[in-house]
Amino acid sequence: MPTGKLYGITMGDASGVGPEILLKAWRAGEIRHPVVAFGDLAALAFYNDRLGYGVELRRIAAPEEYGSGPLCVLDHGILHRQDLTPGILSRQAGFAAREYVVSATRAAQAGRIAAMITLPMNKEATQLSDPGFVGHTELIGSLCGVSDVTIMLASEQLIVTHVSTHVSLATAIARARKERICTILRLTVDAVAKLRPNPRIAVAGLNPHAGENGLFGDEEIREIRPAVEWARGQGMPVEGPFPPDTVFYLAVHKKKFDAVVCMYHDQGHVPLKLLDFEGGVNVALGLPIIRTSVDHGTAFDIAGQGVASSVSLIRALEFAVRLAGDTA
Repeated sequence: MPTGKLYGITMGDASGVGPEILLKAWRAGEIRHPVVAFGDLAALAFYNDRLGYGVELRRIAAPEEYGSGPLCVLDHGILHRQDLTPGILSRQAGFAAREYVVSATRAAQAGRIAAMITLPMNKEATQLSDPGFVGHTELIGSLCGVSDVTIMLASEQLIVTHVSTHVSLATAIARARKERICTILRLTVDAVAKLRPNPRIAVAGLNPHAGENGLFGDEEIREIRPAVEWARGQGMPVEGPFPPDTVFYLAVHKKKFDAVVCMYHDQGHVPLKLLDFEGGVNVALGLPIIRTSVDHGTAFDIAGQGVASSVSLIRALEFAVRLAGDTA
């Protein structure tokens, strides 16, 4: 395994596909950078045995104990074999998954890992012990003491960011305000510049046809266009707002833009998942640490079967490496 910075991978909900994806990627030699797994050794050993992977595991108590060879597991000691229920919602697994994320966040804040890569949690399971849990990004943001955070989804074909994510559509419309859009534009330009030279950013409208000059809504006139004008005044390579039904065509097929800033969750998630369902990567913006994630859920329906793809995990790790400036 090459030398370089150390990365942390959280195991995710033990009732889902996270543990087996990590084992599968390690067994196939797809993880080419030093990593520590934040999770429970008992859970990884369970899936290792169930699927016959034969991955060598080593328990460690701190990232500094990392060593090449076996998969090093920072063991939290929360879950035991009798607690594991593949494919079945579990309060204990949801609680444990949250603890892995908290632990990895603290390690990243302390500089003990260069970045954290997260495998999927189940919101319903985690809410059984933490009713206020919304998602990884919001949890990590609260731990880091920041609130201006958002999600960037990235693939080779398309990059999208979001003004709002895990809220109702009514709330998303209410959040499409100039101040918030300006923040997302700044975060987007900064992030995409680390991935692509001379980035060009498009902004999607909120309404059909980007409002048609106020005919279908005036958010573009009142909030979105002023934010774009502010960004351009700051020297940012931003254009829009464009009609949402054409902006992705311009970005993907005409290659006019490197990223699209979207007004709500599905506006960005739908086109990216259509283009690259298995390979999309989730990147949290606005954090003082680097966090990337697979862009899929716990997939309870196939948990424990060994059929889940590891492509998104590998790409999430590679994105983290690029964002960390690791050339090793």
